[in-house]
Amino acid sequence: MIEEIYRTYLEHPMVQTDTRAITPGCLFFCLKGENFDGNDFALQALTAGAAAVVTNRADLRGRDGFFVVEDTLETLQALANHHRRQFRIPFIGITGTNGKTTTKELITTVLRMKYRVACTQGNFNNHIGVPLTLLSIAPETEVAVVEMGANHPGEIAGLCEISEPDYGVITNIGVAHIEGFGSRENIVETKRALYESVMKRGGTIFVNGDDATLVECAGGYGKQVRYGAGEDSVCCGRIADMDPYLTVTVDNVTFRTHLAGAYNLANILSAIAVGRHFGIDLKQAAAAIEGYVPANHRSQIERVGDNTLIADYYNANPTSMAAAIDNLSRLSQSRKCAVLGDMLELGEVSATEHRHIVELCSQHDIEAYFVGSCFQQAVPSGSHAFANVVELNDFLEKHPIHNAIILIKGSRGMHLEKCALVPANA
Repeated sequence: MIEEIYRTYLEHPMVQTDTRAITPGCLFFCLKGENFDGNDFALQALTAGAAAVVTNRADLRGRDGFFVVEDTLETLQALANHHRRQFRIPFIGITGTNGKTTTKELITTVLRMKYRVACTQGNFNNHIGVPLTLLSIAPETEVAVVEMGANHPGEIAGLCEISEPDYGVITNIGVAHIEGFGSRENIVETKRALYESVMKRGGTIFVNGDDATLVECAGGYGKQVRYGAGEDSVCCGRIADMDPYLTVTVDNVTFRTHLAGAYNLANILSAIAVGRHFGIDLKQAAAAIEGYVPANHRSQIERVGDNTLIADYYNANPTSMAAAIDNLSRLSQSRKCAVLGDMLELGEVSATEHRHIVELCSQHDIEAYFVGSCFQQAVPSGSHAFANVVELNDFLEKHPIHNAIILIKGSRGMHLEKCALVPANA
């Protein structure tokens, strides 16, 4: 059946899983979710212009335009793996607790100095997104960069079975989605699966030599490229300035980025290390990184009135939140503020982690505005704490902030994009 579906895909190399996004001639997969069943829209998809529909509806068996399968998600994943196996090009897998999307973008930007690169769009990095990424790879592609995310044990191993990466980058391993993982040990084992998959294929892993956890995960595997301060690193760098844009010196080359945050130095070094491995010299890589402008509210810097915003509210976890606060404390501006939303999916450690963030703000003398019930329970009396963004905005209307640098960070579910400090078109 996969071969037959694949022949149809080659004739119509566009895949959709949402009837609202159907394009004429696409291959439509009826997927099931907690609150929807795409099979209910199988007929509608064909009427809307899909060339063929993959469904598990037995009543449609034998009808033109329908492939009836046992499990549509497994079929999508099998089709993606079959397509991946048609290529003899480098596949680079990227995962990590923080920074994987930025790292994916930086690596892609550097590699495009020399190659035609296909990469994960947005954050299509889960059990559905990775297959869709693979199926978007065109015949002329010379390198594929695939981002992989996880919030439960074993998920990276499963995504590696589909994408079969030849190269691997783990940005870092911290605390995130602990409610789903159960423990930090489970997080480490899940992320380590990327290294293990690459090793089994005889591929190369890129390892931050300054990160003890990653060095331990990499072990003594022979095919690894290290970056960082060690003598065996292919590149090492330091922060030259943060104003608040990050200026770095890598080996003997200094360049200014459009990124905020000292934590992005490791992401930059990983991109340079990957680039060098594929024949892109340091000056070329630096030029590419200089031209990269972040989007999607990740380390974005915006000037709004007399304030400077560090918009980093795409998501948050204890590791990334602490790093962002540390970065804010190191900036030179006299008034430093932080609008911080709850960090979700932390389970039993939620109270402890939120109290830790409150304490960090106090230690660094940062003027903090906390949003969400978790932070409300963690802050001492007299602190600026609000149940939601609406309450925050009411306060800001009466007590506006001026002449400050302001970090805005929180989980997506806190909707900090609706904060009055954020421009309407952001």
